[in-house]
Amino acid sequence: MKQPCVYILANKPFGMIYIGVTSHLIQRLYQHRTNLIKGHTSKFNIHMLVRFELFGDMERAIVREKQLKNWHRSWKDGLISGDNPQWIDLAVGLGLEPLSHR
Repeated sequence: MKQPCVYILANKPFGMIYIGVTSHLIQRLYQHRTNLIKGHTSKFNIHMLVRFELFGDMERAIVREKQLKNWHRSWKDGLISGDNPQWIDLAVGLGLEPLSHR
């Protein structure tokens, strides 16, 4: 299902993070997890989905992505921890395999 989304990936709890935007979250997660997207996430193994926000249109999602990218790191950590205090991989709840079993 396509729906605009801002997502945050991490390589471990409170580790390196990546913020992105997509219209198809499951597809994008698969691309990151299989390293089809070369760059920061593949280089540093940043594949755990620790937060995502859904939007009604891509314009609003892009505005939010830019806002989050400009935040201080402590604010980003607080945002993630507010809904996901253990920084668990939320992708498992969306139907993807746990990373430890790949």
